[in-house]
Amino acid sequence: MVHPLSRIMVDFKQMKDFIEDPFIIDRAHDIYIYDDQGKEYIDGIAGVFVASVGHTNTSVLESIVDQMQRLTFAPPLASANQPAVHLAERICELTPSNFNLVKFASGGSEAIENALKMALQYHKQTGHPEKYKIIATYGSYHGGTMGALSASGIAGRRATFEPLMGNFIHVHPPNYNHCPLALDSAQCSISCVMQFEEAIRREGPNTVAAVIVEPVMNVEGLIWPPSSYFQALRKICDKYNVLLIYDEVITGFGRTGTLFFAEQAGAWPDMLCVGKGVSGGYIPLGATIINDKVAAAFWGDTEDGVQYNGGHTFGGNPIACTAGLAVLDYFRNHRIMEHVAQVGPYLGAKLTALKEQFPSIIDVRGLGMWWGIEFPQDNTTGQMTNDIGRRIERAARKRGLVLRGAPTMVSFGPPLIITKEQIDEMVSRLALAIGDVLT
Repeated sequence: MVHPLSRIMVDFKQMKDFIEDPFIIDRAHDIYIYDDQGKEYIDGIAGVFVASVGHTNTSVLESIVDQMQRLTFAPPLASANQPAVHLAERICELTPSNFNLVKFASGGSEAIENALKMALQYHKQTGHPEKYKIIATYGSYHGGTMGALSASGIAGRRATFEPLMGNFIHVHPPNYNHCPLALDSAQCSISCVMQFEEAIRREGPNTVAAVIVEPVMNVEGLIWPPSSYFQALRKICDKYNVLLIYDEVITGFGRTGTLFFAEQAGAWPDMLCVGKGVSGGYIPLGATIINDKVAAAFWGDTEDGVQYNGGHTFGGNPIACTAGLAVLDYFRNHRIMEHVAQVGPYLGAKLTALKEQFPSIIDVRGLGMWWGIEFPQDNTTGQMTNDIGRRIERAARKRGLVLRGAPTMVSFGPPLIITKEQIDEMVSRLALAIGDVLT
């Protein structure tokens, strides 16, 4: 008899092993999820940095149900719809005044694809068709579609599908925690941002179309450079007529303490890509937010043929955009960003306090409602602890906590609505899980 679970694929999981220890989610509420056996877990990663306003949020659900009774789908090749128009307007109101165009998609990967394709079409339509190369960083992850994956700089995610697209170049990331030259954070950021200019110069400025970066690098280990890095990168891109793209699929919509990380960077891109939290995880939604300089290249008479030649069936879906509007309403009505400003540092302090209990913790870092704990490869007994983060991830699940595990790190990005009392509960379960692994 065929096992029912063998008929599906869970992301990045070997299903032969998954079937032996399945994790099936049955329902969720607030910051909690429940498996098919009824066991409760704290959702310490908000699904995957998605459930920003918590699960089964009544106000969001009511908005979605109301929209479902009005319009569930509008033909994207022939029309727009009111929720999409209103959400685009709201998003543009939340960004600088030179951002007045939004292209919707079904998720972050599609938003990245749109930005990459727009960059190429932009240069063709502004007199520079020879500009086709895109520069990204090693250690970045921009999504699972072929263009987004080609921009990504993680060998483990790329190798299976290589050869990928050939117009992508990678430079070193500003990971000052593991700088190969042992530079401090300021020196490392200067060195790394200069690599962009060197790559542009050596490739030929007339061939480079865009630079794409994650303002906060997730897979690299929750790393973000100082604001001077982004300000210098903005100047470099302007100098060589290269478009700058921010991948804010995770960082957008409040995760780092501001609505967009660009506010902290002090330098805005030409295109800003969002996903995940934009709809609170209720309906798949992504968006590419475009500044006026880029938008102007796609505005003209029909016979000019300068319209953007890309689209996705569910981009701008009325139900998805209604969810996005409801999430923004909830942010405003419940002062979510003020809440994050209070509970984010509290989470950081509680995690930092664990260093006294577990001396093998070498760093605690984070911002807003996104924090991580880093461990060395060797623990205090001198024994190798390879993959310690994933071992803690497995132990945490047994203790009723879902978090993100990496080889030497665990990280947290719970729903932004989490309370201090719930943070206490989450960190208590984490401490038990760390103890299970280290003792």
